[in-house]
Amino acid sequence: MRIKTKVTLGVAFLFGITLIIGGVGLFYLNRLSDDARNILTDNYETLEYTKRILDACEILPIDSVAAITIIEENLLKQEDNITEPGEGELTGVLRGAFEEFKRNSRNAEQLSVIRKQALAIQEMNMKAIVRKNEITQQTAGQASTYLLVVGTIFLLIAFTFTVNFPGYIANPIIKLTSSIKAIANKDYEERLMFNRNDEFEELGSAFNSMAEKLDEYEHSNLANLLFEKKRIETIINRMHDPIIGLDENRRILFVNTEALELLNLKEENLIGEYAPDVAIHNDLLRKLIKQLTVEKNVKNHNENDSLIKIYADNKESYFSREIIPISFTPTGEKEAQSIGNVILLRNITSFKEHDLAKTNFIATISHELKTPIASLQMGVKLLQDDRIGTLNNEQQRIIQTVNDETDRLLKITGELLDLAQVETGNIKLNLQPVDPGEIVENAFEAVKFQAEQQHIRLEKNVEDQLPVIRVDKDKTTWVLINFLTNAIRHSPENANVVIRTSKEDGHLLFSVRDFGMGIDPKYKEKLFDRFYQVPGGVTRKGTGLGLSISKEFIEAQGGNISVESELGKGSTFSFSFRI
Repeated sequence: MRIKTKVTLGVAFLFGITLIIGGVGLFYLNRLSDDARNILTDNYETLEYTKRILDACEILPIDSVAAITIIEENLLKQEDNITEPGEGELTGVLRGAFEEFKRNSRNAEQLSVIRKQALAIQEMNMKAIVRKNEITQQTAGQASTYLLVVGTIFLLIAFTFTVNFPGYIANPIIKLTSSIKAIANKDYEERLMFNRNDEFEELGSAFNSMAEKLDEYEHSNLANLLFEKKRIETIINRMHDPIIGLDENRRILFVNTEALELLNLKEENLIGEYAPDVAIHNDLLRKLIKQLTVEKNVKNHNENDSLIKIYADNKESYFSREIIPISFTPTGEKEAQSIGNVILLRNITSFKEHDLAKTNFIATISHELKTPIASLQMGVKLLQDDRIGTLNNEQQRIIQTVNDETDRLLKITGELLDLAQVETGNIKLNLQPVDPGEIVENAFEAVKFQAEQQHIRLEKNVEDQLPVIRVDKDKTTWVLINFLTNAIRHSPENANVVIRTSKEDGHLLFSVRDFGMGIDPKYKEKLFDRFYQVPGGVTRKGTGLGLSISKEFIEAQGGNISVESELGKGSTFSFSFRI
């Protein structure tokens, strides 16, 4: 039988119970109503008629005409309302006595008969009322008994139906939900058994067929999965870069040969082990999983690509570390779930050696270039001295050009020396207590003449009572001068450049704002890279090293450097130190 048919029959059954109880109650209500109406119509009216006849008998001596009329009317009504056995004979005797009395109104004997017969009829109907009332009470009691019995039986049936029927429908659904969850957890041995001969049995059969096919598919692909796993392991082991794989709980899943040699551990001591436990006795592994031991997602490539110095190949070697998070989105889900991480090390020792050689070369060449540049500057100054001889306008222009280019060369060599100092990690800091206002004043005076030449107005906005900070005065002033120089260079004539120093959230903030063209957001991330210049700038006189060196100088002192810019509204370069 179909579920729809069962539900329909169940509802029809409840509806039938309601109709039966209602029908029984209505039947007995009609019986009680009929009994009450019979008492009122048949007996109570007779009592009224006979009472009026008796009352009329009392006034006969006084007003015989009216009394006779009353008796006549009520006697006629009584003759039409004979309902009880023997009531007709008594009414006939009453009629005969009344007719005899009308012929002889002085006959007191007939008047006595009239009274006697009326009282007899009255007593008969009163007894009938008592008898019918007893019958009515019996009917009411019988109705109550029947209704109570029928109602109780049907109520128990309805209660049993109401309690069991939802479970009849819901229990298979609950079982189906549980089985679906088991299948989702790859328990393909789960089966549904419904012996009901309805849709649920068909559903169970379809579910079991699906589970069997999934089980068959799982086992048929197991060999392929094992083959692919073996092939991937072979590829990983043949790679020259050390690789370590961990699951979402930081247990080690695989380690290639290069990583085992680097860690100086055996594979059986790593595979399946909890990485932090192994790291307790291995400094290198502890350093490699450092980002994973803190509760955060590993997405910051700048942190992942940090250099690690390791003694390998009988020398100090340099490796870059990259932690690659692995995630996937399960079928039917919307959010990706993390399933582990892969730690990849790249040996960059040769690049580091080449970079160091390049840095030394730049430092040496820059230092050696200072002597000939100084000689060129001396020669230019001698040529500009009127005691040597007077120059014409064309010669003065050429000498000025040579002087400008010599200054530019000197600036470039100075920045290259600073860059070499930064790259070798030999930044020499002279940290001392410094008044922030003094740094601003020195930078202001250094660029004041340049700003006046380009018709730029410099504004200082320094808060009162700023705390003293411990920084390298010269390098910090150099960074602020670099900010101001760039702002002046990229500002139109008659524009403003604002220098601001203030306290914000426990930090001392230095900022330089210009109102030039601003910087496209796509270039902001590269502004502090070495030799980078924004394409399409108003000038290409710079080397692209100033901001890079500024970043190194500020961060070496524990500060932060940043830029905010919007096209058409200018830029704000700033750096801050913790107070």
